Amino acid sequence: MPSDVTETSEGVDEAENVRYEETEEDNNVSPTDLSEMLKEGTKESHDRAENTQFVKDFLKGRIKKELFKLATVALYYTYSALEEEMDCNKDHPAFAPLYFPLELHRKEALAKDMEYFYGENWKEKIQCSEATRSYVDRIHHVGQYEPELLVAHAYTRYMGDLSGGQVLKKVAQRALKLPSTGEGIQFYVFDNISNAQQFKQFYRARINALDLDKKAKERIVEEANKAFEFNMQVFDELDKIGALLTEEAQDGGLPVHDGKGDLRKCPYYATKLGKGDSGCPYHVAMAMLKQPTIQFVLAACIALAAGVAAWYVM
Repeated sequence: MPSDVTETSEGVDEAENVRYEETEEDNNVSPTDLSEMLKEGTKESHDRAENTQFVKDFLKGRIKKELFKLATVALYYTYSALEEEMDCNKDHPAFAPLYFPLELHRKEALAKDMEYFYGENWKEKIQCSEATRSYVDRIHHVGQYEPELLVAHAYTRYMGDLSGGQVLKKVAQRALKLPSTGEGIQFYVFDNISNAQQFKQFYRARINALDLDKKAKERIVEEANKAFEFNMQVFDELDKIGALLTEEAQDGGLPVHDGKGDLRKCPYYATKLGKGDSGCPYHVAMAMLKQPTIQFVLAACIALAAGVAAWYVM
């Protein structure tokens, strides 16, 4: 989710008052510090991300449980890729100072959320969507060929999780009536960070201390904007899926398509169809009914039922 959400209200009903802004003031920052360049250089992307329909609806508590589950699936694949590449580059001089697996890594927490939402065999029930796959592929490319750009992805993700993510946790817990014990929102829980504000300041200081020239810093800012773009593509994809969902999709399965709209526009069904799976039950049934043989058999069954009914009435 986009970073730096300031919570001004405790309740979902007052979520209109939630706003995005920087909450930290540091009189010692310089315009050439990488953290300041990232803050200033991603403002436009930040504003665009916060105004996507998915994020606005989320903040207002208007999110279906099935859509929240799919968003969590997207996060699982994203962080699996990011943390895999971070592990591989933990000794790289351009990234090593930002490697804090105990404090920051989210894959294990997301696995707990997956088990809560999908059951013990959750790995067999989820799949990576098209937009998430593009995001994941970019992260792997960066990790393998331009590891210094991992700074951009780590900054965009983890600083957001420690800021706006804490608001989203409360909104989701109330809107979806999730257990007060934290099941389903472990992603937002950082057990090994006692003070998020202080850790963010520390992390930004580490970013500023990286030995990078101006050109490298500019490339990192550019990559951070790409990260926002990938996130917005995921949000837009979720919006499209949400438009195809019934009031509540079948729990643990793919979204239920009601026969309205173009099936190919649903990324999750498109993926399934690409693998040769059966696809939308509605369209499968309609296709079968158009077969002459099926129509003949169905007509015969109706005629037989009518004959039996007439005999019974006589």
